[in-house]
Amino acid sequence: MTSTTQGILAGLIGAGIQASRTPAMHEHEGDAQGLRYLYRLIDLDQLKLDSGALPDLLSAAERMGFTGLNITFPCKQAIIPLLDELSDEARGIGAVNTVVFKDGKRIGHNTDCLGFLEGFRRGLGDVPRHQVVQMGAGGAGAAVAHALLSEGVEQLSIFDVEPARAQALAASLNKHFGSQRAQAGGDLASAMANADGLVNTTPMGMAKLPGMPIPKELLRAALWVAEIVYFPLETELLREARALGCRTLDGGNMAVFQAVKAFELFSGVEADAQRMLDHFHSMNA
Repeated sequence: MTSTTQGILAGLIGAGIQASRTPAMHEHEGDAQGLRYLYRLIDLDQLKLDSGALPDLLSAAERMGFTGLNITFPCKQAIIPLLDELSDEARGIGAVNTVVFKDGKRIGHNTDCLGFLEGFRRGLGDVPRHQVVQMGAGGAGAAVAHALLSEGVEQLSIFDVEPARAQALAASLNKHFGSQRAQAGGDLASAMANADGLVNTTPMGMAKLPGMPIPKELLRAALWVAEIVYFPLETELLREARALGCRTLDGGNMAVFQAVKAFELFSGVEADAQRMLDHFHSMNA
């Protein structure tokens, strides 16, 4: 990769993102690489906007010379019709978390899948994966589901507050990975009783949305449990799971490794993943 000589102006669009570590991770790595790197939060809650404002926000970012944008809840799927091109990953997953402005085009990427995959391999690489329960079928859920099936999960049961969304994701996954690999969950208690692992891809557990995505009575010591929420790093779900003796994976790795790839897409420079990981953990110390 070749270094960029221009400054980089990036941002994050999402709702309730004031606690995000992403700006600090990008700017710290930019400083370490000798880049002029600015990263701004565009918080829909603070601006009193919703995802309907995306067309205006994208146009404004282009006019102001942004290099690109990260996209988070609740915009990862709503943004797709506003883009000119999609990477193969983003098209396959049906969700975008990174937009690069290049040559007058808006190009959508998905670095969430790679981010979760890297964290899973590092933290839970040897766990059984015959049957897994996933809570959430939104943009992040789609990326995580792709990662899980590509890592050899045999049967993925997906639960969502909108059952139709879980059904649509399962149908899309089965087209991509083969029939019957994914299904929309019906009976959560039964699915959990037969599961090797549980993954939470909902916002439940965030500082602004405390609680657990499943009743804690459904946890048991033999389960492994993975989170994508990273603020706080120990959610109520992880705390309860660890108390039972479950193997767990927090959301920090996904947060860092999706940022590593997004940094590279924005800057054209290879990121130092270990340095970004160390910096992330120093912020949580």
